[in-house]
Amino acid sequence: MPQDPTLERLLTFLARSPTPWHATANMARRLEGAGYRRLDETRAWSLSPGDRVFVTRNDSSLIALQLPEGRLETLRMIGAHTDSPGLRLKPNAALRNRDWLQLGVEVYGGALLAPWFDRDLGIAGRVHVRREDGTTQGVLIHVDRPVATIPSLAIHLDREANNGRALNAQTQMAPVLLQGGGDSDFTALIKRWLHEQQGLEDVEPLAFELCLHDVQPPSRVGVEAELIAGARLDNLLSCFCGLEALLAADGSQGALLVANDHEEVGSASACGAQGPFLADVLRRVNAQCGEAGEEGLVRLIQGSRLISCDNAHALHPNFPDKHDAAHGPAINGGPVIKVNANQRYATTSETAALFRDLCHEAGVPVQSFVTRADMGCGSTIGPITASEIGVPTLDVGVPQWAMHSIRETAGVHDIAYLIRTLTAFVNRSRLG
Repeated sequence: MPQDPTLERLLTFLARSPTPWHATANMARRLEGAGYRRLDETRAWSLSPGDRVFVTRNDSSLIALQLPEGRLETLRMIGAHTDSPGLRLKPNAALRNRDWLQLGVEVYGGALLAPWFDRDLGIAGRVHVRREDGTTQGVLIHVDRPVATIPSLAIHLDREANNGRALNAQTQMAPVLLQGGGDSDFTALIKRWLHEQQGLEDVEPLAFELCLHDVQPPSRVGVEAELIAGARLDNLLSCFCGLEALLAADGSQGALLVANDHEEVGSASACGAQGPFLADVLRRVNAQCGEAGEEGLVRLIQGSRLISCDNAHALHPNFPDKHDAAHGPAINGGPVIKVNANQRYATTSETAALFRDLCHEAGVPVQSFVTRADMGCGSTIGPITASEIGVPTLDVGVPQWAMHSIRETAGVHDIAYLIRTLTAFVNRSRLG
């Protein structure tokens, strides 16, 4: 199988990004390596034409910005989200049960629960600690070896297991961590991981946001390796494609990448799409590089366009009746324009036409998705961002199978197609 540098970067990004905090840190590192300058929201900004900058909020959301050489009048915006459904540990996570140390979990977002059983699970996330000198610090940990599992109950003890039995996350999904362990052992494990990974000693863990994750690495699948399988494809694929396009931009136009946290739980947070993060950044940037004042900001936003990227449901060969007969996107058939009459997606005919024209320009096939009229429809950051700031928006995504599973599947060609189209978007001189 020939090596593809883009796919190798993607596989590395997926493997090293088990949480939104890790994904944001990894994107920040790539931006800094490409010459982007980190800004701090608590300090004054000094921006000039041609600057390339980025800023993070909550360490889990990121906005990167390429300013044009002249006056800022329009922006080509790409939106995605850093979070994925899964299992997160409760604050008092340690459970002692029948001589086993287990962990209490919460379900984050609309996760498919059954695939979490019998997996090799690691632990990753953010821990805030008090150091010996009394200062506090937030640090990341990533235990990428199997330290926990959620064992299934044998079919001999549950003969109805294959008949649609409901799963109870409170009573049936506590991971097994340590035999003979007590409650205090989990705190000791956190300290040990902090020492092993961050070199921290004599620290007191004060609070944490920790997730379970599958340690099986992402991989290429299929006789011709035409598929990619891995965790968190929704929506780290979009984060990756947007970042690749931004870094490949020729610098002639104003371009922006926003990757919000908390999309999977409604986006209502300080760093989510329903929060003020993007509006705050746009206001500060426009004040220095655009037409100052409220009217100038409105003109900037209305002259801009946002492509909200979030994966789409590919036609499943075992369940073709789950799609509208005329709207079943094929894996490796090109990016998907997502449409919903009830505004669960933000696409309009105007913004859809722009994307089709971009695909034509890039030589990329394009597909469309509308959910069945008798089924509910998910949503994205697209309509939320459009509602919050008023930017003309469309929703697109790479088609995939098994959305919200612990392991999802997409097509390798679609990733390249979306990057090409987004690169054409950030380089395009006209948006109307």
